[in-house]
Amino acid sequence: MTRQAGNRRCRGGGWCPKGRKSEDGAIPDKYNLVETKSGDYRVRTEQNVVDSDATVVFTYGPASGGSALTVRIAGKHQRPCLNIDLRESRDDQAIAQEIVKWLSRASLANPVLNVAGSRGSGAPGIQERVKAVMNLVLYKPEPGDDG
Repeated sequence: MTRQAGNRRCRGGGWCPKGRKSEDGAIPDKYNLVETKSGDYRVRTEQNVVDSDATVVFTYGPASGGSALTVRIAGKHQRPCLNIDLRESRDDQAIAQEIVKWLSRASLANPVLNVAGSRGSGAPGIQERVKAVMNLVLYKPEPGDDG
């Protein structure tokens, strides 16, 4: 997926487990993902952290399971990692501003950003919320653009 973000072009991509497996079936080919040689989610998680400049992990509450693994792997590889607990704020604009400031403090102007988080089955509505926040992070409206 490619989208215009302000004056930057952003490309989606990364790694997925062998067989393009996910908790709700095979990941469609329209997503620009490379399969790992393993079906183990942990291999995919580590490869996505290693191939990025920084990671943002979205959760409802403290990171657990795969989200906690992502945070640990980021630490292991000394990659910047920010855990956003979506229960702490309902203001998506404020969360987006926090992410932008964090990236700026880390001197990451145009980073390859790994976006990770809780599974939708354990955190209903999280995918829509993350999408809304990341659209705010990536999309900088031009003057006169009403969205």
